[in-house]
Amino acid sequence: MASERDLHAKEKRRPELFRTGESVDYPFLLLVLLLLTVGLAMLYSASYAQSEYDTGYEISTKYLQKQAVCAAIGLAAMFFFSRIPAGVWYRLAWPLYGVSIALLLSVLVIGEEANGARRWINLAGIQFQPSEIAKFTMILLFARLTRLYGQDAKTFRHGVLGFGLALMGILVPLALERHLSAIMLMGMVAVVMMFVAGTRTRWLLAGAGAAAVFVVVYISFMGYAGDRVTAWLHPELDPGDTGYQILQSLYAIGSGGLFGLGYGKSRQKYLYLPFQYNDYIFAVICEELGLVGAMAIVALFAVTILRGYWIALNARDRFSTVFAAGLVTLIAVQTVLNLCVVTNLLPSTGIALPFFSYGGTALAVNLGEMGIVLGISRGRNRRKIQEA
Repeated sequence: MASERDLHAKEKRRPELFRTGESVDYPFLLLVLLLLTVGLAMLYSASYAQSEYDTGYEISTKYLQKQAVCAAIGLAAMFFFSRIPAGVWYRLAWPLYGVSIALLLSVLVIGEEANGARRWINLAGIQFQPSEIAKFTMILLFARLTRLYGQDAKTFRHGVLGFGLALMGILVPLALERHLSAIMLMGMVAVVMMFVAGTRTRWLLAGAGAAAVFVVVYISFMGYAGDRVTAWLHPELDPGDTGYQILQSLYAIGSGGLFGLGYGKSRQKYLYLPFQYNDYIFAVICEELGLVGAMAIVALFAVTILRGYWIALNARDRFSTVFAAGLVTLIAVQTVLNLCVVTNLLPSTGIALPFFSYGGTALAVNLGEMGIVLGISRGRNRRKIQEA
């Protein structure tokens, strides 16, 4: 019979790198794969006209091919990450956070500019956005801090200053990049995670008010962002310039009717609607699939998000619960913001629709994050995370 010392030593043992013999949550896996499949199909439909135009009408799958490669990378990452115990991520929180800050700062020096913004890094011919990685590491660090603080998260020192300083380490480089959409997105996710951690509501409300003031002041120093707000409120005043994109989006949504024009039969994607394969792909979905098809896709997102929260709530330890909830919240907030922009409920933010919009870094990272949620769903025989 093992001695008490042996049992204690076994309990304190560091987690193995890979977990075997435990099954993932198959409903969540199937939902993610379904989102990916439908997303790739709609990306092809939304992008083939632009692809033909870009290639002199020689290739209709330019964007689909690139997205498919990133999807394959993301699926490999999803499988790999699904086998890594949560305790490994717990110990990687601070190192990955430091790497993210370094990458964000490097954008200011070696970053490449596209569409008027410097947000990309090109390494060995591979272009990616460090902000996509920073979103993940912020969630990871917040989950670790939640586990570390425990009930102290209700105090101002930990619940506000602790989380706030960690958040500012990410937001300051993003502000220097003028990446307002990422700042808004990460701020919203951070508020949700702080609420789950136990930060008092009055402090969160005060922080939200201060953030709103910051956004207003920030926009006043960013001419193009101010133009977006003007175009949102009155797109009809400048239909040929600042209001053009949102008007074309609304035309696409309205022309879809109840059942749509049919898959592949969108008219607005023929170079009328800018970024029809990226931020505004949902407008093409509405045009081709109609209200019924669009609501079916929204329902698919909703079911996937709810299942993700179910996994988080049934995790065996607080770190895993908050970590999974944060990753699912990131997908949820991105989805809601994108749909609100496309339907002109919010001004243009540049936030993509997860699994649908063109963007290799975002797709690969999103799939990898869903792999982590799947790993957390391997709930059988999970040990409690020990302090690092």
